Amino acid sequence: MYKIVSKRVLNPTVTMMDIYAPLVAKNAEAGQFIILRVDKDGERIPLTVAGYDRTAGTVKIIFQIVGGTTMLLNAKKEGEFIEDFVGPLGCAAKTDGIKKVCIVGGGVGCAIALPVAQKFHELGCEVHSIIGFRNKDLLILEEEFKACSDKLTVMTDDGSYGRQGVVTMPLKEAIEAGENYDEVITIGPLIMMKFVVATTKPYGVPTTVSMNPIMIDGTGMCGGCRLTVGGKTKFACVDGPDFDGFEVDFDEAMARSNAYAEFEQRAREKNCNLLKGAN
Repeated sequence: MYKIVSKRVLNPTVTMMDIYAPLVAKNAEAGQFIILRVDKDGERIPLTVAGYDRTAGTVKIIFQIVGGTTMLLNAKKEGEFIEDFVGPLGCAAKTDGIKKVCIVGGGVGCAIALPVAQKFHELGCEVHSIIGFRNKDLLILEEEFKACSDKLTVMTDDGSYGRQGVVTMPLKEAIEAGENYDEVITIGPLIMMKFVVATTKPYGVPTTVSMNPIMIDGTGMCGGCRLTVGGKTKFACVDGPDFDGFEVDFDEAMARSNAYAEFEQRAREKNCNLLKGAN
């Protein structure tokens, strides 16, 4: 079992934990993920490695409380244990040849974008970061992004913090102002990534997207995480999670992401009732 070393609430729907998993911490890299089970009867869910401390043997995860399993995970307290914590899985973020990068994160996707931004910063790259949220109350990791970004732009849909608008606005402005990015890396809701790609494609700016489809085993066996990329079937767990954004079929990915929405809602309601009964 794996101990929860620390727990921190980032906003009303997002929680950060450090899990003691020394073998995972030893090998993890930015862009990879783990799969965990909260208890022995629980489902397997993928979560991105949001950071790691090789000396302490801990791996950082950040998750949004959206379904039954994340509700159970969030109910765990510091010092308690989770059943399984498997990884690192997937391919690490590619950094070769990149000297200037723009990281575009949306919502809880910023938790995935942060370690990538930190990695590029460590390598001496010029890092511009754009992070977006629905409102100020949902803002996370601003100080962490400031620390690893040469330029940071914060956007909110309602204008309650930073600039009002969507993340593609400052991205387009920067490109048209002459910022020559070697690559744009975007991580967040599928619809956001789709529009980031639509923004960069006319200018020919290479754009990488981080895909997080339905996933079960994380080794390419189940096929649940399949995507169409460049007209071919790819598996996010072993071929990704990063892909060329110009080649991803976003419409197909969005349709598949909603396939189990009804089942997830039932699981959420069930676990919500169980947790109420335990209090």
